[in-house]
Amino acid sequence: MAAEFADVPSPHRTFSRQEWAGLRAGTPMTLTAGEVERLQSLNDPVSMDEVETIYLPLSRLLSLYVGATQGLFAATRTFLGSNGGKTPYVIGVAGSVAVGKSTTARLLRALLSRWPNTPKVALVATDGFILPNATLAAAGLMERKGFPESYDMPALLAFLSAVKAGRDSVAAPVYSHLSYDIVPGAADVVERPDILIVEGLNVLQTPDPGEGGGAPFVSDFFDFSIYVDADEALIGDWYVERFKTLRNTAFRDPRSYFHRYASLTDAEAVAMARGLWDRINLPNLKANILPTRPRADLILRKGASHRVEEVALRRL
Repeated sequence: MAAEFADVPSPHRTFSRQEWAGLRAGTPMTLTAGEVERLQSLNDPVSMDEVETIYLPLSRLLSLYVGATQGLFAATRTFLGSNGGKTPYVIGVAGSVAVGKSTTARLLRALLSRWPNTPKVALVATDGFILPNATLAAAGLMERKGFPESYDMPALLAFLSAVKAGRDSVAAPVYSHLSYDIVPGAADVVERPDILIVEGLNVLQTPDPGEGGGAPFVSDFFDFSIYVDADEALIGDWYVERFKTLRNTAFRDPRSYFHRYASLTDAEAVAMARGLWDRINLPNLKANILPTRPRADLILRKGASHRVEEVALRRL
């Protein structure tokens, strides 16, 4: 039924859009058209058909995985003679800037929170763990924002460790896309969720071998991981279109870090966006993000219309 994701041997089994849709198995639609519209990211259109074809089968799969893992946690507690609380199921969502991973994360949060065994689903973006602009500027890293070295990795690992340990309340820093910086004193508090979704560029990154072995990395805390994928040229075009849209919306706010771009002409906006893509985001994709794709448990491969055309699921 399924073809391989490439001609070389692959740990993933690949399904066409139609094949994947057949795995929905009667999973009910629990979102309205209005909710789906509100959950999509800027310049990342999602239709009800997309939710029914791609995300309902995925939510069914995850619900089965979560239920099985909850049973394993209970068995482990019985073995240890422990009455400790639940251990959250952690899902990582990775992919390039502008590929639509935030939409995927929000849709999954909405769908999974309506399953009876996972009523409490939290979502945290790793943007909150990017170092403050002042710190990046002092280190000469402002044009490396989003690269692995721009994150406060010890803080992110400490956050995930505390959540996975079942701590009652764990705070994550908050990032503002308006100010393009960490919001001083703000926190996104996670309180013992059934599921935590962690969305970010480099969440499947492994440590540089030169940094020494033995240190944990973010995906060590994941029970399941998803990579949102598309051709590099498509993502670059989506990035440019998003920049043009922001120029006419968020950038017009005088508080915006990018307010200076609001007065650009169409041609100037395209040139600026393409330059940012070629100089910063594409190198990050090639060097740090794309190499992590094979590590994902599930790969959502998008086509030109933003629709997912293939789904690759890791074999057990």
